[in-house]
Amino acid sequence: MTNFPFQIVGFDLDGTLLDTSGDLANAVNHALSVEGRPAVASEQVRAMIGGGAGLMLERALEATGGPVSDARFAELHAALLAFYEANIAVETRLFPGGEAMLDALAARGVKIAVVTNKLEHFARAIFKQMGLTDRFFTIIGGDTLGPGRAKPEPDLIELMIERAGGGSAAYVGDTSYDTRAAAAAGLPCVVVSFGFNDVPMARMNAAGTIDHFDELVPTLERIG
Repeated sequence: MTNFPFQIVGFDLDGTLLDTSGDLANAVNHALSVEGRPAVASEQVRAMIGGGAGLMLERALEATGGPVSDARFAELHAALLAFYEANIAVETRLFPGGEAMLDALAARGVKIAVVTNKLEHFARAIFKQMGLTDRFFTIIGGDTLGPGRAKPEPDLIELMIERAGGGSAAYVGDTSYDTRAAAAAGLPCVVVSFGFNDVPMARMNAAGTIDHFDELVPTLERIG
């Protein structure tokens, strides 16, 4: 097991490690209800995820009647975040095979990280409630380095490598934000087909794709 090609493997959170769509949909629909807008179906919200809560809310407003003023948007965004924080891990689950996959990487001595555009304290709250925090040597959020440094910028992935003390690294994600950030950081990126893919898989420019977490370790061995 010492011949595994990567010392560090980083994961996106929403749509990659965790299916957060149910809790995100509930938060979006709460914000829409504050504005008197109709609710949107969970599957519709699923297609809106990617790029952060603000962009998700923008898409939901566009789908239910159009944009609001900047001041009102700030109020709705705050309402969304407050509701989400209070209900952050009600429906959220690891994707199938996730626990066994994390075990397999740990058995190979891999340092496992989370690098997400979700606010860091939200990410930490989810993993704490799910009892997963100890699985990761670091949890990095979209606000960890301040404004303008979230994915698709490479900064958060570079921070992951820095915190690990260097080493060969790969990244696992589900959107073009992930593949672009990994490419900018010089890392191969494996894309999961079961996530919140924002563009067709063929356009992701991924080093590999998987349909189930059972396939991740063999895929990383192949691309390494």
